[in-house]
Amino acid sequence: MESIAPLWLWVVFVAFVVAALFVDFVLLKKQGAHEVGVKQAVNWSLVWVGLSFVFNALFWWAVKDSTGSSAIANEKSLEFLTGYLIEKSLAVDNIFVFLLIFSYFAVPAAYQKRVLMIGIVGAIVLRTVMILVGGWLLTQFHWILYLFGAFLLLTGVKMWWAAGQEPSLDDNPALKLLRKVLPVSQSFDGEKFWTVENGKRIATPLLMVICLVGLTDVIFAVDSIPAIFAITKDPFIVLTSNVFAILGLRAMFFLLQAAASRFHLLNYGLAVILVFIGSKMLLIDVFKIPVAMSLGVVLSILAITMVWSSKTAPNT
Repeated sequence: MESIAPLWLWVVFVAFVVAALFVDFVLLKKQGAHEVGVKQAVNWSLVWVGLSFVFNALFWWAVKDSTGSSAIANEKSLEFLTGYLIEKSLAVDNIFVFLLIFSYFAVPAAYQKRVLMIGIVGAIVLRTVMILVGGWLLTQFHWILYLFGAFLLLTGVKMWWAAGQEPSLDDNPALKLLRKVLPVSQSFDGEKFWTVENGKRIATPLLMVICLVGLTDVIFAVDSIPAIFAITKDPFIVLTSNVFAILGLRAMFFLLQAAASRFHLLNYGLAVILVFIGSKMLLIDVFKIPVAMSLGVVLSILAITMVWSSKTAPNT
């Protein structure tokens, strides 16, 4: 798996992620359990989006410096931007499921921040492994692109039909399995994952939530990672756009939590995006859709869906 990114940029990226997570955990420990307000969520969302654009500018400069071509640098930075937008968009579906999980277990707002922080670390590790494996498979077996495309196409169609249905965890097989494997207490014990009842060490509902959040990310990563391979096969672009989208997931969660009712039709837009990306993969050897066109299509679908949602929101 070859990448256009120079080695020093890989080092900068890894150092940035480690530093960002360290700062996040230090702030989390310093602030303690507390509810994240809309203003704080908006500010952090802007910070993460801003940092993503700064990194993309650095990536553009690095590619131009190493290749001597502004055209190549423009193309690669556009691939990063498109991949970032796709991953950010598909993360919305993750967030709606996280909202369902938190609501089902009645997780206090003050504890949700820590759950999401741990989930983000797990997501970064998991997706790094999946991207590296997926990238290697694509270099060895080109036909896997067709499998990815067909899978995304079918997933998009399934998401469209399920968009209007009320989600439920009652029949979730993962939850049933966890309850059989782990004895769980009836109440929370602060932010602890384990507690002691009748002299026995058992799990708290917060541990169940962490497990379900992790399983949810595994499921959605199977959708989102193939989607970005339709834009680029460069492992650096795939990985960095994924990670930057994930780093802003926690702030995005609290932002959408406050406005979930206004985006009640967004899943229809995400379904159309998946169908578009799946079709793009299936047609890759017949007609290669330009990255700029892909970016325009994704932006247009999101804009239309958000306007559609706001105009038909239940509270309007």
